[in-house]
Amino acid sequence: MLDVEGWAELRREHFVRGVSIKELARRTGLSRNTVRAALRASAPPKYRRPAAPSKLDPFKDEIHRLLRADPRMPGQRIRELIGAQGFDGGKTIVDDYVREVRALFDPPRTFQRTIYRPGEICQFDLWEPEAEIPVGHGQTRRGWVVVACLGYSRAGAGALIFSKETPEVLFGIARCLWSLGALPQTLVWDRQSGLHAGGGRPTVDFAAFCGQLKVGWHFCDAGDPQAKGAVERLQAFIETSFEPGRRFANELDFQLQLDTWFAERANPRMHKTLRCRPSDRLAEERQLMASLPATPPDVDRRWVLRVPPDPYLRFDSCDYSLDPGLVGRRVEARITADEVLAVALDSGELACRHPRSFARHRTITALEHARTLKTQRVERRGRGEPVVEVRSLAAYDQLIA
Repeated sequence: MLDVEGWAELRREHFVRGVSIKELARRTGLSRNTVRAALRASAPPKYRRPAAPSKLDPFKDEIHRLLRADPRMPGQRIRELIGAQGFDGGKTIVDDYVREVRALFDPPRTFQRTIYRPGEICQFDLWEPEAEIPVGHGQTRRGWVVVACLGYSRAGAGALIFSKETPEVLFGIARCLWSLGALPQTLVWDRQSGLHAGGGRPTVDFAAFCGQLKVGWHFCDAGDPQAKGAVERLQAFIETSFEPGRRFANELDFQLQLDTWFAERANPRMHKTLRCRPSDRLAEERQLMASLPATPPDVDRRWVLRVPPDPYLRFDSCDYSLDPGLVGRRVEARITADEVLAVALDSGELACRHPRSFARHRTITALEHARTLKTQRVERRGRGEPVVEVRSLAAYDQLIA
């Protein structure tokens, strides 16, 4: 058989140097018909082995029938069914064939690349760090990060929260928007509990939040994470670039490191798809986005309670002291992202102001409240209240001896 080099040599001698077919046949020992065929062929010769019959050939029609009935039937199940009919081949031959023909019965989904206008959307999602976050007092706690990504610039931001309750998620959204420095037209979420009320409608709290900011909302269809692919890819980058190898002293240190990572690593990086830096595009995008309001929307938890004789209020498993002088009076409790406050409804007196604790099962008592309790206890004794004798432990030691 004439190989590629010999075929090229014949064509060179004939078409370039003008050697005749008769002379080429004499030089090479090939027949004139072989030389003519080589000169007429426009493509180099290829060795073609006749296709060998496959063990799978008698069962291909049955595989087609099975895939027509259930396009997503696993290859393992197909092997079991045709095995019962006499197929004794291996796993690879079936899997390779099923992989080739499955698309005929279950066409794969295609995706269209979306181009966003500056300031058009901001995609959001919740990312859960692999390790729990230290919260002080020897405790750690499961946390989530509200991740935001602008569609045009791909600039991102994140906010740490410790529950998926609506006020916490709304706080995370607000913090991300304030970190990005402007407001997009639309906030894009999946069907997150607390934000989505069903049928593409927002909950009352989320609608009020968007109304205060004068922004729109959009909920992705169920089971369609590709609809917010920009923030999904940013989350994957956080998992591989931010989290590995880091240690955190507490929740404040986590947020500080996260903010620094976005400012120094994520947003200034060269984005593979955009082929530019998100931070450069963010400066352009801010010019076309709405400005932030003077104050963020109020997403604090509020409720009214009467100060009990044991003057404490409980939130998130922790007890916070209230002013003992307000026992029996009604106060409004308010929980912000970092504080626990209470104010008397009738007079406006401050009942308490405590830093919020994310550690569990703690009792937080303000020094002035402890002093008031002690003063009240002394006054009650002066009014003739029975005093409980405190006996020395040595008396019990004598009885036991």
